[in-house]
Amino acid sequence: KKNHLPKLRPATCRDYEALIDDVILPAFKNVKVAEITNADVDSLHRKITRQGTGRGKGAPYRANRTVALLSKMFSYSIKPLGWRADNPAKGIERNAESMRKRYLSSDELGALINALAAYKDKQAANIVRLLILTGARRGEVLGARWPDFDLKAGVWTKPGATTKQKTDHIVPLSEEAVELVKAIRKAAGRDDEYLFPGRIEGHRVEIKHAWKELCVAAGIVTRTKAKSAKGEPITIIKPSARLHDLRHSYASYLASSGASLPLIGALLGHTQPATTARYAHLLDDAQRAATNQAAEFIKAARKPGAQIIPIEEGR
Repeated sequence: KKNHLPKLRPATCRDYEALIDDVILPAFKNVKVAEITNADVDSLHRKITRQGTGRGKGAPYRANRTVALLSKMFSYSIKPLGWRADNPAKGIERNAESMRKRYLSSDELGALINALAAYKDKQAANIVRLLILTGARRGEVLGARWPDFDLKAGVWTKPGATTKQKTDHIVPLSEEAVELVKAIRKAAGRDDEYLFPGRIEGHRVEIKHAWKELCVAAGIVTRTKAKSAKGEPITIIKPSARLHDLRHSYASYLASSGASLPLIGALLGHTQPATTARYAHLLDDAQRAATNQAAEFIKAARKPGAQIIPIEEGR
């Protein structure tokens, strides 16, 4: 932990620590590193896939994350530690994963904006507003610092330490985003380093509870019938959208406005075109509208009585 985790983003550190403490250590705490086999890792992967990690249902995605983390740990045990010569996490067949495609509709967005206006935790509300207006990752917004903003130029420079791609990401801010940041600045303490300071020190690190309350207020929820421990019928209400889906929604708004995939990728801070390619289907409506406009232009330009002459084959 002390050698590798400090190099990672805070959110990734928390995820890795949870996997190590809740899954990996209980499974292998009595086994020497050199004695763990490929079959052991495969068995753990299948167990998590079927049973989860104590919640009573399978967790196929978490099973994959566990194997990925184990692979990194065993690689470290090979070099530089020299505790073993091979990596028993290699070659494990992973569970199929489907890319989540959840976007807030215009009605959902409107309801969320109304819920934000009435929400009691103004800091959490502003965090969500900035996520909506920039498409930034949660960690980037939570860790945003005042020196990173040039409000005259309307630019936010995200330091490489806070971005997933580990490089500075310079993004333009919309006029509404600039006004939001100015309002946060006006209400902030003069000695604050972060836009969203923590209660004691540093910056705020979590808004899960606030997001759940906002989704409930906005009606962005799923309702599942279940039974209580006493066998009484109850309704379980959960948010139907994740906080990260605001980033997907931002991409969908860009696509609907006619932005290209390279432009969407640049604004979201993607370094690989394949990462942005997941949004390709969002361009369908914009492309259809564009081609219909072209057809209307051609139709209007056609002279009365003119005929379209087919091109002979081979020409």
